Amino acid sequence: MNETIELMMKHRSVRKFRPDPVSEEQLAAIVAAGQMASSSSNVQAYSVIAVTDQEQKAKLAVLAGNQAYINECPVFLVWCADLYRLQDAAKRYLPEKETYADSTENFMVATIDAALASQNAALAAESLGFGIVYIGGLRTRIEEVAELLELPDGVYPVYGMCIGVADQETGIRPRLPLKAVLHHNRYQPEQSLQGVQEYDVITTEYLKERTNGERTTPWSELMAKRLTEPARLQVRAFLERRGFLKR
Repeated sequence: MNETIELMMKHRSVRKFRPDPVSEEQLAAIVAAGQMASSSSNVQAYSVIAVTDQEQKAKLAVLAGNQAYINECPVFLVWCADLYRLQDAAKRYLPEKETYADSTENFMVATIDAALASQNAALAAESLGFGIVYIGGLRTRIEEVAELLELPDGVYPVYGMCIGVADQETGIRPRLPLKAVLHHNRYQPEQSLQGVQEYDVITTEYLKERTNGERTTPWSELMAKRLTEPARLQVRAFLERRGFLKR
């Protein structure tokens, strides 16, 4: 391994932050590193909103499900899939033509672009000594988040990211065995499920140790529960109102 891979292998989610600031220079470097991520056809269909105002962070913390670490972190980044700039370009250069900004493909392109850029930024932040945690809870009350941030049509908040100096020591959550996710030349279902069986044993022991024996639920049981419960079903209607996923 090299230093970059070693840093990536040490990733953990941080949910308690010290008040140490993230300077404007550091923030610019983190986002600029995010911009260097790959982008489909160079569309760069994402934007990021850096929220540092305490009142604004407090409102977002409530909308995300009362997640206190949004209040604590010095900078809260909201990563957005953004087709607004592309729609404007189409209006200016090809006003007589119909656009396909509302297609499923363009929704996927914008969402993937945001994800790639944010993960680059996360790695950059960690290389500077900061901790991060992603906040998918912004999608729970996504309409209100969009209104608070004054997002135009063609833009939606994919998730948030807390950045700051960690004020806690946390262990590294084990991941699925490589055999469960790495396939050669074709998909291998049996190998994948064997990896899940091994992972269930690992996660049972991990949870048992982390919770002093209070929780011992294997990963696959947790995932079964997650997959059979409705979650944020309102997001589809919101996206359609915002000009996404209409075809």
